[in-house]
Amino acid sequence: MGCVGLHENTLRTIPYSLTGLDFPNYSVSMDAEMVALEERIRQAVDLCQRLRGENSDLRQRLAQLQSENRQLADKITSARERLEGLLEQIPE
Repeated sequence: MGCVGLHENTLRTIPYSLTGLDFPNYSVSMDAEMVALEERIRQAVDLCQRLRGENSDLRQRLAQLQSENRQLADKITSARERLEGLLEQIPE
């Protein structure tokens, strides 16, 4: 029966709130530091999102340029083979 009374008291306690009146360790400077940290985290998240987008764009551009490079290499190979064929047909 003694435990029931203990639990009743536990349920009635008021949780800490971040105000100077209810939280003895609260300080204005700590609050300002938390706000500054929150802003820095937000900026880091924004930067990360921008960099991910830029990275995605660069990957797509790289794939496009690699494809164009393969096409140009194939054209050069084809032109070289045709030129070699023509050179073989020229009498010496």
